[in-house]
Amino acid sequence: MARGQFNDLLWFLAVAEERSFTRAAAKLGIAQSTLSHTIKRLEAQMGIRLLTRTTRSVAPTEAGERLRLTLAPRVEEIEAEIASLTEFRDKPAGTVRITLSDHALQGYVWPRLQPVLIDYPDIKLELNIDNGFRNIVEDGFDAGIRLGESVEKDMIAVRIGPDWRLVAVASPAYLETHPVPLHPQELIRHNCINHRHLKAGSLYAWEFARNGQDLRVRVDGQLAFTSSNAIMDAALSGYGIAYIPEDMVLDHIATGDLIQLLDDWSPFFSGYYIYYPSRRQNLPAFRVIVDALRYSGV
Repeated sequence: MARGQFNDLLWFLAVAEERSFTRAAAKLGIAQSTLSHTIKRLEAQMGIRLLTRTTRSVAPTEAGERLRLTLAPRVEEIEAEIASLTEFRDKPAGTVRITLSDHALQGYVWPRLQPVLIDYPDIKLELNIDNGFRNIVEDGFDAGIRLGESVEKDMIAVRIGPDWRLVAVASPAYLETHPVPLHPQELIRHNCINHRHLKAGSLYAWEFARNGQDLRVRVDGQLAFTSSNAIMDAALSGYGIAYIPEDMVLDHIATGDLIQLLDDWSPFFSGYYIYYPSRRQNLPAFRVIVDALRYSGV
């Protein structure tokens, strides 16, 4: 394969991942017309249509998606090997991309990584806020941060925080006009603030447990968000009952701005882990990030 065709494949990969000639051209630092011409030439050379183009979107064809899935991990391996050469530098360098929830970012990740940026100015961080589940390999991330129970078995996982739980809360104003629920099933008669998983598109079914009994309740209400912060703000404003990480609302419970409900039904989850493919662990910049996040508690 000619060297020029290899570059064409890299450009195709950028378009297939971005689903846009405009964004791919900006990412590559080239003119959109040049990129479009290159992809047409590649398709002509291969005799296969790789992309389906409409006035509003670009998507890989079946053949194009197969090519994308073939190229992406190999290109990632090459980039990882090149990045590993930073071991020969005085300080770790390179970009580390992590997908995580807003709760994980604010409570466990950002406070610990701020000093890293000061101590290692050649390390760049890209933190993608997504409360759903992502395939970090296919989506081009170095790592993801999720609850331990959600981590895929073929990944290396390092705990970054203690076990925690969700708690049901509502404002005093809401409870003045609505009865206090004494059992999770009573939530179906309340205005509850839902949490939608962005990637899966589904609403989170609230999980409860007591005395060995597990219970999942699909609640309803006027509002649904993809952000824990937005859910908390809506609860504080009296729009309904929220089911939210306990550490986010402890201060509001202490001041009386929120009332905790169904306390004995709120189970603990297995805490956050940073997870990643094995080949990432040898990159100097990535090791710095993992070590900074590693949980040292009991």
